[in-house]
Amino acid sequence: MTTLPSGATSSRAVGLAALLGAAGALHLVRPRPFEHLIPRRLGSPRAWVLGSGVAELACAGALAHPATRRQGGWAAAALLVAVFPGNVTMAVRSGRGSRAYRVVAWARLPLQVPLVLWAARVAREGR
Repeated sequence: MTTLPSGATSSRAVGLAALLGAAGALHLVRPRPFEHLIPRRLGSPRAWVLGSGVAELACAGALAHPATRRQGGWAAAALLVAVFPGNVTMAVRSGRGSRAYRVVAWARLPLQVPLVLWAARVAREGR
């Protein structure tokens, strides 16, 4: 593995922390738009949306601090994999939305892969 300047690692981690922090805050401040993404068989959508928002904020916090960056990266990767079914649900149910909404809903699916890889890279570099 090549050694990178700590600034490069830090920038990647801070960028991912900012993304997850913004998503987490949005889930807590405006949970309703996300509730329809929760598969019905999981129960209360509000609890899942709020829980995922808290999890995103926790991952963001862990990523922001060098001492917890490795664990935060792996936790973020796991979280991004765990929320993928919600993204699939969003895409499948997008037929009732505008064309722009449908495009965004389906475009999010392949974007999950680079996000997971981003989190894993931060975890592996872990500083």
